[in-house]
Amino acid sequence: MQPFDKTLVGLHQPGIILTITLVEPSEEKKMNIASLIGIIAAAAWVIAFAFLGLVIVRLGRNRPLPRSGVTLAVLFVVAAVISTVSSGLVFISPQERGVVISAVAPRGYREQSLNAGLHWIIPFAESVIRYPISSQTYTMSIASSEGPVAGDDSITARTSDGQEIFVDASVIYSIDPAKVVQVHIQWQDRYAELVRAQARGIVRDVVSQYGVEEVVSSKRLEMVAQLQDAMSAKLEANGLLLQDYILRNITFSAEY
Repeated sequence: MQPFDKTLVGLHQPGIILTITLVEPSEEKKMNIASLIGIIAAAAWVIAFAFLGLVIVRLGRNRPLPRSGVTLAVLFVVAAVISTVSSGLVFISPQERGVVISAVAPRGYREQSLNAGLHWIIPFAESVIRYPISSQTYTMSIASSEGPVAGDDSITARTSDGQEIFVDASVIYSIDPAKVVQVHIQWQDRYAELVRAQARGIVRDVVSQYGVEEVVSSKRLEMVAQLQDAMSAKLEANGLLLQDYILRNITFSAEY
């Protein structure tokens, strides 16, 4: 959510202009509020236990503190209240969405994800799993230094005329913000496995429809468009959005 201004009152007299403006807190300030309450909660517990230690030491010396019981009770109650508030406040960054796992929801989770901003969840009964909605890249390459898999990770495919080729490709994708809950249920944090499996299978299927000369020249653009369409449909069905499918390089076998 972007900060915005709202004019609450405007008074215009000759020579005098008075305007009162309300400014919505920025995302950074909201995040600082959640973090600050967490720090205060931790400090409250430290103070409460430090005072408890002091009371025990004074009792051991037969020098009890006056009204120490009431003070201890107040400190622990305050610490518990602040901790409860801290556990209920959740800040979601603009590049994230949050899935709420709930002990009180009928399905064990909230059906709507949390958008960017400061949110309240039920303390100790709900928790939030965050998912990035920014663009991610999965690369499969013959170069060992590229991509998440060490060594040659290029895609081996065979053309319609039997020629074996090796394809380097990159898939740029993101989680659909409207389908974050679906991604969590189906894949959790393993959705990159889906991207890899679909990318490799689709390359093999599409390449098998073209001859080797078509792959490298006359119908390469048509083949890339077909790859993108097929990949987009597969990802969309699983809660992901295809940003781009990049056919980076094609290497031929020694027999070609």
